[in-house]
Amino acid sequence: MKQAYLLLFLVTSVIFAQDYQVNLDYYLPNDVLYNPSIPTPKSVIGHEVGDWHITHDKLSQYMVALAEASDRINIENRGTTFEGRPLWLLTISSPSNLANLDRIRQEHVSLTEGNSAGLNTATMPVVVYQGFSIHGNESSGSNAALAAAYYLAAAQGSKIDELLNNTIILLDPSMNPDGLQRFAYWANIHKSKNVNPDPNDREYDEVWPGGRTNHYWFDMNRDWLPVQLPESRARIASFHQWYPNILTDHHEMGTNATFFFQPGIPSRTHPLTPQRNQDLTGMIAQFHANAFNKLGSFYYTEESFDDFYYGKGSTFPDINGAIGILFEQASSRGHAQESDNGILTFPFTIRNQFTAALSTLEAAVNMREELLNYQRTFYANARREASQGGAIVFGDEKDAAKTYHLAEILNRHKIQFHELKSDFTSNGKNYKKGHAYIVPKNQKQHRLINAMFEKRTSFQDSLFYDVSAWTFPLAFNLDYEEVAISRAGDAVTNLAMPKAPAVSTSQYAYLMEWHEYYSPKALNKILGKGLRAKVGMKQFNLNGKDYDYGTILIPVQNQELNASELGTFLNSVASETGVTVTAVNTGLTEGIDLGSSQFRALEQPKVALVVGEGINPYDAGEIWHLFDTRYGMHITKLDTQSFGSTDLSRYTDIILPNSWGSALDKEDAEKLKTWVQKGGTLIGYKNAGRWFNSNELLKMKFKSVKDTAKNISFENRGNYFGAKVIGGAIFETKLDRSHPVAFGYKNDRLPIFRNSTIFLEAEAQSYDNPVLYTATPLLSGYISKGNLEELANTSAFKTGRKGRGKVIYFTDNTNFRAFWYGTNKLLMNAIFFGDEM
Repeated sequence: MKQAYLLLFLVTSVIFAQDYQVNLDYYLPNDVLYNPSIPTPKSVIGHEVGDWHITHDKLSQYMVALAEASDRINIENRGTTFEGRPLWLLTISSPSNLANLDRIRQEHVSLTEGNSAGLNTATMPVVVYQGFSIHGNESSGSNAALAAAYYLAAAQGSKIDELLNNTIILLDPSMNPDGLQRFAYWANIHKSKNVNPDPNDREYDEVWPGGRTNHYWFDMNRDWLPVQLPESRARIASFHQWYPNILTDHHEMGTNATFFFQPGIPSRTHPLTPQRNQDLTGMIAQFHANAFNKLGSFYYTEESFDDFYYGKGSTFPDINGAIGILFEQASSRGHAQESDNGILTFPFTIRNQFTAALSTLEAAVNMREELLNYQRTFYANARREASQGGAIVFGDEKDAAKTYHLAEILNRHKIQFHELKSDFTSNGKNYKKGHAYIVPKNQKQHRLINAMFEKRTSFQDSLFYDVSAWTFPLAFNLDYEEVAISRAGDAVTNLAMPKAPAVSTSQYAYLMEWHEYYSPKALNKILGKGLRAKVGMKQFNLNGKDYDYGTILIPVQNQELNASELGTFLNSVASETGVTVTAVNTGLTEGIDLGSSQFRALEQPKVALVVGEGINPYDAGEIWHLFDTRYGMHITKLDTQSFGSTDLSRYTDIILPNSWGSALDKEDAEKLKTWVQKGGTLIGYKNAGRWFNSNELLKMKFKSVKDTAKNISFENRGNYFGAKVIGGAIFETKLDRSHPVAFGYKNDRLPIFRNSTIFLEAEAQSYDNPVLYTATPLLSGYISKGNLEELANTSAFKTGRKGRGKVIYFTDNTNFRAFWYGTNKLLMNAIFFGDEM
């Protein structure tokens, strides 16, 4: 039977390579009739599905036209991407259901609430969210959305009536509009009239950074839990508005593969996911298998991928009472490409995605009551688990902004939290109203709270498709612990960013502590105005208030603004950033006086970021996003291809993100060396350190880990080496808070995210190790015993002087996925205070 399927696949592929044009019938089931008054995709966009890669503007055009023509579709624009493209959602059902949609939604959501036992699921529609192409260059999904939407709008007969009467379909035709547009442009401009399937053709090798990511080069399929991006926020709002029973996530994989659907590898399921979830996933898989058997397409399941990290689209539903399903289609990466399975055509990949979309709906209809009852049971069990009570407090007495941003994430996930009843101290940590919140455990989202706050260091499996830890208070570097619910005050119903007090006018000076998350934004505004500012290298006390390392001093005299204008300007800075600026009228302190040489003059940074071939686009994009959207700072992107001809003299700081291969060459290294010697600050991450070392920009000593496999079979060799990988875990470092790289941190322990095995040996002089992994560093996540031993007591940071400039190196990504707020300040300290390191 398998040989027959393979033969059919090969013959079909060859036919379509020779005669590439297909019509809509190629995709559609032939057991129903189609309403001629419903526009086909070709009648609106001007080409057949699969002839060209759909651009987002044409996809939008068709979805709007379809909604206008069909009484089965409501369409809404839930917002825009960074590039201003609409985030469409089509709600598809029978006209009678759409007429009563709000009632149906409220009844459905009631399944997740208390006292839901009396609800009759026998009469409820099942809710299915179908999401396409969250990775823009995995575009067969969004192209399949054209055919799927047409089918649901135009198909006629008892089969489609049963489907629409029993289902609410939330169709998200493009979860990444910016990436889809970028990739479609690339594939289409390189398409030949006579489609060339040669993998070496430029069509199949898109230019850096590729279309996988969104505007700022983020992998949005890792943002379902952190929700830092506008596309994610729209999706999460839709999810919690409906609480769908099934959510599908359509992807692509390597050209030589076939088609994957879940379940994934059973041992790699998160322990908080109920077994019933996996059982239902397996039952749904039977519908996919039957559909693909009829189609003659090869597939596999339970052999790869996992259900562990709840920040992925196919796993996030699992901690929210739903079934998440990942689809992975072998990718043509263009219009047709040679593969181990014959010539893989773009229409063939679209048809597989379309087939999976329909088999999902068939499963939903047939398993409707089971899915609805599972959802009710999931939340009922969660409430029983939560009935023991208790609560979690989190916050930072010095940084209200970081606390707010974690609370903002909880708010998006419909997690209830409260103000503090009053300030209190516990285990040496101070929790202040406005700077801390309390999360009661006894609530509907009890399991999601556990998933976000837990620290886990033991696992059934040692291999992970993604990160093994994401503990949110550690990512934000917030104090947190379990407390009695009696400490909770009023529930927060209108979360708002804390405001800084008004700044009074001084004739002498102003002080601004560096603890607040947005202190770098405030300082950049001050320096950008042409004002003089200094940083305090030591602690001091003034007017009964303690000022920490890194306090910013703004003198009143000899400024571009007079005293009144300066006070007004600083008040606007405080208002915009939420950072407290304090007016003082004396320079006499307990400690360093304000006229001390321990206050060092600062200059406006002019920062460049190396991007392009050889640079990890995720890491580069995270830095660009941080500067541009968080701190409002200019950052110039310098491409590796033209780096040699770029005038570097206009920049004070250059950042080299994690890279591979020869992103920059020997001549580039010499150019950077000269620039540093003249006073520049060069900052590198991860693999950039080895390049620094080999090109003598910064000499370092890395540990070389030797490993020999013993008693490992050929079959298990992949698992053996996979277990040696640090896929993403959280580790403890010890800070020297007097070092400029640690300015703004109130604790001497800092959680750091790590997903590499780069181990930097500590320096002999203790003061040269301001960020040092502790002797027992693992806080949360998986790491092999051998790697943990190697990591202990190594350094996470290194700096050295070269001429008048500095080279600074971080072993780990301080800006991971935009939700590692807790370590962002390490980079900003390097930018503003690098000269003092």
